[in-house]
Amino acid sequence: MNENHNIAQPALYLIPVTLGDTSHENVLPSYNAQVVGLIRHFVVEEIRTARRFLRRMDREFPIDDCTFYEMGKHADVSRFSEYLAPIAKGHSVGVISEAGCPAVADPGADVVSLAQKRGIRVVPLVGPSSMILAVMASGLGGQSFAFNGYLPVQDADRAKRLKQLESRAWAEGQTQLFIETPYRNRKMFDTMCASLRPDTRMCIAAGITTPDEWIRTQTIRDWKRTGMPDLGKIPAIFLIGK
Repeated sequence: MNENHNIAQPALYLIPVTLGDTSHENVLPSYNAQVVGLIRHFVVEEIRTARRFLRRMDREFPIDDCTFYEMGKHADVSRFSEYLAPIAKGHSVGVISEAGCPAVADPGADVVSLAQKRGIRVVPLVGPSSMILAVMASGLGGQSFAFNGYLPVQDADRAKRLKQLESRAWAEGQTQLFIETPYRNRKMFDTMCASLRPDTRMCIAAGITTPDEWIRTQTIRDWKRTGMPDLGKIPAIFLIGK
């Protein structure tokens, strides 16, 4: 067991999940499974997928002995304090999101914020972050970058926001990241090609760490020439920089 973490001391553990259909052995340290094996209280974005993830990590995991608290879209934020109650009784609590690292562009941040305010020990476990991996593979500037979440849905508003981000990328040298609902990836691509400067570099990082992984960086000028492949329903991150 890792000597840097005292598992005997109760804490809020942030448990990364695979980004898609890939084996957890490929992207998660074995230490994570050791920690998870000792936890019976979980704050999760969706109970069904969290249970599936735990079973994939350990087929013998005692699911029926666990308590799950939901933190998804329809969760009652006022109840989050109850989710941390087991820690006061000496039991660690794990936070599991739908994919990737919890509390990063994720409702788990609210739970972590509450834990920090209460002086509860918070332990982030190592795992895949699509944002960091996309920056790594893009060839764009990694000294300064910003994740902007989802951009506006309306065409005119989206184009305006893209130009704002492009200006920041060129003026400050800050790589800009954002995402889109998979079925609108094509629409996002078309708006970027129509709105951005020909020499702005754009990276599309899709299906990171999965068998469908596809990552490419080109100028807008070259993207107009090559076009974008059919990514289907594969989640993608878009990056722009100079």
